[in-house]
Amino acid sequence: MSIPIGQWTPTHGEPYRPVPYRPVRMGVEESVERAAELRERMAERRTVRRFSADPVPERVVRDAIACAATAPSGAHQQPWTFVLVKDPEVRRRIREAAEEEERLSYAGRLGEEWLAALRPLGTDEVKPHLTDAPALIVVFQQRYWLGEDGSRRKHYYVDESVGIAVGMLLSALHLSGLAALVHTPSPMRFLSEVLGRPVNEKAFAVIPVGYPAADCEVPDLVRKSLDQVLKEV
Repeated sequence: MSIPIGQWTPTHGEPYRPVPYRPVRMGVEESVERAAELRERMAERRTVRRFSADPVPERVVRDAIACAATAPSGAHQQPWTFVLVKDPEVRRRIREAAEEEERLSYAGRLGEEWLAALRPLGTDEVKPHLTDAPALIVVFQQRYWLGEDGSRRKHYYVDESVGIAVGMLLSALHLSGLAALVHTPSPMRFLSEVLGRPVNEKAFAVIPVGYPAADCEVPDLVRKSLDQVLKEV
């Protein structure tokens, strides 16, 4: 099934043309069944730090990014760019730069409270997932729209919009059978330099994507129960 995609340009105060929206209404039983299945499958999602080098279907990754790009955004400005990095040399450069920043962070820049919170997870400044995984998705937030002529237009709710898109990306990857990790080295200015991104973009996250390694292990974490996160009034 091909999905038509238009060429987006920022509006200048003109209202969008309304079009009918009539999705097929799902029956109650089917809706309940799908929700339960989705809940069960998402409960299996885990952050993976040990990846296999096996290649992943690029179409799956591209479709997951397309899903993420359907996220709602402030004023429908879609302030995101997803850079798919497959080149081993570029991934090596990203890892070297990330580990340099992480060495400073783990040496004390993070602060003792943050370091103490990380210790149960066993993380450190060594980041093999950046080169072991066959692909990286580097997510950038567009702080403002930048025209070819240098004109600018402010974007609104950028952090919120990009955060929602990343959540949808992680869900799409997991439901498609792939593993992922959200990596946020700080600061991340080196990503713009390595990937040659324009001045209006700021790195938001690096997401290694692939299959778990054969010897992959994850912490035996306990998630909050629904009763702990849901309050009804």
